[in-house]
Amino acid sequence: MRQFMLAIRPGLTWLSLISLYIAGIGMVLMTAIIGWQVFARYVLNNTPSWSEPLSLFLMLWFILLGAAVGVRESVHLGLDIVRYTMPPSIQKLMDLVSLGLIVLFGIAMAYYSTLLAIGTWSATIPVLGWPGGVDFIPMIAGGVMITIFALERFVDVVLDERIAADVIVQEVA
Repeated sequence: MRQFMLAIRPGLTWLSLISLYIAGIGMVLMTAIIGWQVFARYVLNNTPSWSEPLSLFLMLWFILLGAAVGVRESVHLGLDIVRYTMPPSIQKLMDLVSLGLIVLFGIAMAYYSTLLAIGTWSATIPVLGWPGGVDFIPMIAGGVMITIFALERFVDVVLDERIAADVIVQEVA
């Protein structure tokens, strides 16, 4: 298992990095669109109807991709004070339960978002002209990536691999 993880880790690192770049580009684009919307509304007195649904769509992408990378990097908020007061065996058990629940959440998010996308594909987003199911694609991608990254962390905990975020926390404490 350790060899398998060593083999796929560069690909997962690449996926994580690409996700961060896409999220960053999405955030910049959303900011530009909202800036244009404000300028058009107050200066040109002509608000573009496409700006709000498109910026919300971009927001879905950068939030969900960022959340997935946050799972991989272990940078989400948590009540770690309870975890760090426990013996190492209990800490490991707590990590495995937590990561297992995150895996289940990611699977459920991807599955139910797929059902929603299929169910709303025939509808049309009026101002964009896109199928309604397109709105759920970021949730499907985010759910799949959360699942993949949480599984990676789960295996790391099982193999007693030191994770960069844990090392930093221990050095600060």
